[in-house]
Amino acid sequence: MNGKIFFWLLVTIVLIPARPTEAQQPKKVHRVGYLSGASFSSSSMSARIESFRQVLRELGYTEGKNIFIEWRSAEENADRMQELAAELVRLQVDVIVTGGSTSTRSAKKATSTIPIVMAQDDDPVGSGFVASLARPGGNITGLSTLSPELSGKRLELLKEIVPRLSRVAVIGNLTSPGSPQGLKEIELAAGALGVKLQHLDV
Repeated sequence: MNGKIFFWLLVTIVLIPARPTEAQQPKKVHRVGYLSGASFSSSSMSARIESFRQVLRELGYTEGKNIFIEWRSAEENADRMQELAAELVRLQVDVIVTGGSTSTRSAKKATSTIPIVMAQDDDPVGSGFVASLARPGGNITGLSTLSPELSGKRLELLKEIVPRLSRVAVIGNLTSPGSPQGLKEIELAAGALGVKLQHLDV
């Protein structure tokens, strides 16, 4: 479901069909840059890529015919991300799609003019990618997993499922974007629910 929403968002932003007055002109072949830290050969990425291509086909876009996608993966090597982002900018793609906060940060450093669509980010405001979720500003938009804001609600649901719940361990990494805010939300919910928290920073 989230994949479908993302693809529709991308199409809405970049792949808008030509207006009738432009129909007589040759259609532009759109160039999309896709930047990810994950390996494209992994099973999860393969499934996402195939879903992406399927939605494009349903909308009348054929890769290599009326759309061209520049696939770039750092293959789990974060040190390569900035170089790959700069390469997409040199190729003058119409939009850069990013597959995580590390790739979004690299794309943001590489360009302030090419639109960037984030596939997901825990805390785009806290990461400094957008001014707010309602009004992103700049050249970045996309989807947020809203993890920090949902953290307290998750604890509420857990308490509803296990009414006698009294102690909960929270495992996380406070250096990750969104984690400090998420922990704060859990602490607020825990206080209201009478649940004792133990935070383990990993």
